[in-house]
Amino acid sequence: MTQHTDLPSDLLPATVREFFAAHVARDADTASSFLTEDVVVVDQDETFRGREAVHAFLRDAGSEFEYTTEHIGARRVDDAHWVVTVRIEGTFPGGVAELDYRFALRGDLVAELVIANHTA
Repeated sequence: MTQHTDLPSDLLPATVREFFAAHVARDADTASSFLTEDVVVVDQDETFRGREAVHAFLRDAGSEFEYTTEHIGARRVDDAHWVVTVRIEGTFPGGVAELDYRFALRGDLVAELVIANHTA
């Protein structure tokens, strides 16, 4: 059963909160510590597999732009799946985007992350 409840970020699992905080701070080393060895990340139809490839993605993604990130929503799908919605504003083409970060957890680690345009 899917639960579409907007949650304050402090009610997200610690893994999601801490990964996301490190990601927003552009701290790829810390963010990578919350990933499984076989993690899969999909960002706008580009797929990265394994902790090393995802670490490189986290380190380099958006580095050519300046932007701010604002947490605007979160929801629990089930015990292992969570969605964080953010609004990003910056110097990238279009200047504003709302994205869903869809987390799949395995234990206390992120096993999969899909980053896609927010769907209402």
